[in-house]
Amino acid sequence: MAEKAIRILIADDHAVVRNGFRRILEAQWDLEVLGEVSNGREAVEAVLEQQPDVVLMDVTMPELNGIEATRRIVRDAPKVRVLALSMHKDAVYVREILRAGAKGYLLKDSDEKQLLAAVRAVAMGQAFLSPEVSDAVLDDYRKHVTNPIDLLSSREREVLQLIAESKTNKEIATMLSLSVYTVEAHRGRIMEKLNLHSIGELVRFAMRNGLID
Repeated sequence: MAEKAIRILIADDHAVVRNGFRRILEAQWDLEVLGEVSNGREAVEAVLEQQPDVVLMDVTMPELNGIEATRRIVRDAPKVRVLALSMHKDAVYVREILRAGAKGYLLKDSDEKQLLAAVRAVAMGQAFLSPEVSDAVLDDYRKHVTNPIDLLSSREREVLQLIAESKTNKEIATMLSLSVYTVEAHRGRIMEKLNLHSIGELVRFAMRNGLID
């Protein structure tokens, strides 16, 4: 009996990039592209609807970035594996999307062979890192074991990103199905833990830690 094809969703805000990946992937007998989306919000919706095996997830996209989208997918569709895509070799992007639950991180300028190896590895539940970012990740890990962001819970990091994206307490409460009071409590704890005293400082912290672009 023929093996089942690996079903893939491509999430990237550049059509040219999506088309390039689709062309490479569809040329393989064991890979099937289910569809394409252009932002993180669409990615989460498409994953819940189509349940692909692997999502090729651009790290920086409009409306909802790949890091936050990955966190939601891992939470709501745990069998779906995320392979992060990025032009960025900066360790901060790698660290944050792996922390969110991505299984791998692939640079967009990787060759076809690496792309195919990465997709197949991640589909099998294995980790994959572009060789060019492996050293950066190790150095960054050593440097950031005491990073203040490690003090925040997963929920607090989620709230921090939404605050940094200029969402109001009411909007955040609606999005996360929380009360406004709970969001305010999260905000207070985040500022206390990070020793920050204004929204501007929160935004700068979120940017430095790759939560927003």
